[in-house]
Amino acid sequence: MSRLFRENLGQLRNQPGLVVPDDSTFQLPEKVLQFGTGAFLRGLADYFIDKANRQGVFNGRIVVVKSTDEGDLKAFERQDNLYTICLRGSQNGVVREENIISSAISRVLSAKTQWSLVLDLAKNPAISIVISNTTEIGIQLVQDDIYQWPPVSFPGKLLAFLYARYVAFGGNPEYGVVIIPTELITDNGKKLESIVLELAHRNGLEAAFIDWLENHNSFCNSLVDRIVPGRPDENICKELAAELGYQDDLLITAEHYHLWAIEGDATIRKKLPFHEVDAGLIIEPDIELYRELKLRLLNGAHTLGSGLAHLCGFKTVDEAMENPLFATYLTNLMETEIAPAIPYPVVEERAMQFGRSVLERFHNPHLRHKWLNITQNYSAKMLSRVMPVFLKYEKTRDTFPEHITFGFAAYIFYMKPVRKDGDNYYGLANGAYYLIQDQKAGYFHQKWQIASLEDMVIAILKDQSISQKDLSKSEAIRKNVVSHLESLKQLGALDTLKLFLEKTEYA
Repeated sequence: MSRLFRENLGQLRNQPGLVVPDDSTFQLPEKVLQFGTGAFLRGLADYFIDKANRQGVFNGRIVVVKSTDEGDLKAFERQDNLYTICLRGSQNGVVREENIISSAISRVLSAKTQWSLVLDLAKNPAISIVISNTTEIGIQLVQDDIYQWPPVSFPGKLLAFLYARYVAFGGNPEYGVVIIPTELITDNGKKLESIVLELAHRNGLEAAFIDWLENHNSFCNSLVDRIVPGRPDENICKELAAELGYQDDLLITAEHYHLWAIEGDATIRKKLPFHEVDAGLIIEPDIELYRELKLRLLNGAHTLGSGLAHLCGFKTVDEAMENPLFATYLTNLMETEIAPAIPYPVVEERAMQFGRSVLERFHNPHLRHKWLNITQNYSAKMLSRVMPVFLKYEKTRDTFPEHITFGFAAYIFYMKPVRKDGDNYYGLANGAYYLIQDQKAGYFHQKWQIASLEDMVIAILKDQSISQKDLSKSEAIRKNVVSHLESLKQLGALDTLKLFLEKTEYA
């Protein structure tokens, strides 16, 4: 079977159910710089740009910068940067499938070995947009030198690019860019801007550049929502290859639902003409409502369910949702605790409606979204996505949210390392080891050495870097977390979940 690459497109154009790019796409100028090669950006932001190109609206391609060692850079070269997006699931109650060969990406550059080419892009007058997705921990202030080859952090790399652009065009206001981070943190654009400005001062860059940076570049807050599990397992890949008629090492699957909300005014709309091609791409002065609904109900539920689901033995989201116990837990969690306690003024019915749509998306059997992938950066996600809801519920109800507390206990249990190999920590569930991909893995390794389970729980609940507030002062929370942990240890996750649901149902 042949691989996907440009010369094969002609013979694929007559294939039903497959969207194939026109040859003219490959002549479009490079207009976007993107930090991140991951499936999510390719399945959402790049999806919009590819769609706009096919409609003759944007007419620009993306240069992607790869900063990590993970993944296969050569796969992009082999396939002329083409990849397939397989959309699966129901849309307005109707089951639909769509296969799109995306030609949005023109090149993929390695920051480590091709940094000079990245800086050369700063001299390209057509580059007007910068997009990023470097996970929640990517937008952090670290001491960085923009003259390193390359700088260590993403904000450092971005600053180096912007400074090179400033120099290339002599500080001309016309050559500022629109920067849209898609990392799932509050005010991601504003936070990134503040870090870049701080790094500019720390690097001793001239006042004229800092003025240009602040006044002629736009850092936009944004919110993204689409479940993009990425590359499916090998069996599904083989089925898709047989259906499509070619092998694609970069193929990704995604749901039909998609939202990219960007905070901006008419000026930003003019600079981002691709927003016209899809109702799911929104540019409004205030996007906080979209952010809160998604962050709390979709991401919060994903986070709270991830460790528990893995401990129960479920590999994917749809598999877990087929289990009545887990589906009941997640439904009750969203409807009785998250929706009423979103820390933002939102009509509860609007939240409930969004929650129901999320549950339907979780049932999508085509996505095969792996819980282990969702547990990455578990601690940071708990802190940013879950704890604000916990604290709002506690404050407004004068009691603690039981389902969130149960999920918090499952998080602590999941984070129990039983094996250390170099800098890696491993947990154990259902007879198999799993890598704990979390910055606080070492922290939990230390805490689980405490002889008394209650003393360990108190130490964790007291730590505001875990829960934003000293929760150890609440005897009820302490007792519940200890009780759940004891049950998880003695009975296992599924029986503990059953016991919890029985108690809460008849309480």
